[in-house]
Amino acid sequence: MSYFRNYIRKISPFIAAFILLAAFAASCQTRFFRPAEPPFGRRAEPPPIPPEIAAGEREEPVISVYIAERGVVEQMAMEDYIAGVVAGEMDPKWPLPALAAQAIIARTFTLQKIAETGGVPRRNAHASTDIDEFQAYSAEDITDRVREAVRITRGEAACHGGEFIRAWFNAYAGPRTALADEGLAFKTNPPYIRIVESPGQKIVPEDEGTWSASFTLEQVRNAVRQVTGRDPGFVRRVEIAEHGPSGRAAAFLVNNQKISAPGLRLSLGSTVMRSTFVEEMNISGGRLHMSGTGFGHGVGMCQWGARALAEEGRSPEEIVAYFYKDINIISLWD
Repeated sequence: MSYFRNYIRKISPFIAAFILLAAFAASCQTRFFRPAEPPFGRRAEPPPIPPEIAAGEREEPVISVYIAERGVVEQMAMEDYIAGVVAGEMDPKWPLPALAAQAIIARTFTLQKIAETGGVPRRNAHASTDIDEFQAYSAEDITDRVREAVRITRGEAACHGGEFIRAWFNAYAGPRTALADEGLAFKTNPPYIRIVESPGQKIVPEDEGTWSASFTLEQVRNAVRQVTGRDPGFVRRVEIAEHGPSGRAAAFLVNNQKISAPGLRLSLGSTVMRSTFVEEMNISGGRLHMSGTGFGHGVGMCQWGARALAEEGRSPEEIVAYFYKDINIISLWD
């Protein structure tokens, strides 16, 4: 018996310490051991699914898609369509979280367009595979990785203030993203669109990150005429008239005619004049020579930036939230 009492006496400090630790953990559970909340407001009240495609509570919609290559409209489950968009808009070999972030953006883009205009009314469809009308789409490039990216974000969309956001995205924003009015000449800048440094600049290959192009002076003259409706005359001078807050050109002056930078870029060819982040520009030999960085309008999610964040271990939701301000990522269907 004395042995037992001695044993209890020896271990009693450890028992007391254990009891104190358990009591501390219980008292602090709400502060330190609370289960994580769903990220980025998944419990937020979601916007209504557009009534023309609503299939019932927590049910995946079926949408009509104009197949531009064949000139027909097909019915397609939303998630099947999103898989084709992800495969068309991003390299299917890229990291899974980047592809999944693209899936959230593609789903949001589709829902917002349908809510705003019905999708592609001129085609009597909710979406189109023509990139000039809607989003890129490539069924033949869908891989198991793309399907997994769509599956793990199934039904997820980004919203702000009870509405689907305008889910703009671009290939490479250059050193930083743009506001909508400078990058797209959009009439206003939505509150969720912000300027952030692009992590993509760390990893983008030089031939994709920088560009140079030249245009005949007649091409420049015609572009100004097309966008503004005014003839600037024989082109003798081209300069940046305004810089946007991100540092890219917002407007150019061609002779004495002002033209928005996004308008000039689109008119000259957006795959030739890759961005409005123009670093050098001069006229020589009867041509306008330009060079810069970036690929695309620079607004919203930068795809090379998404890849860089994925390689850092960020989740799809974290990637999307990096590029847009004060958004909720909500789950719409099971």
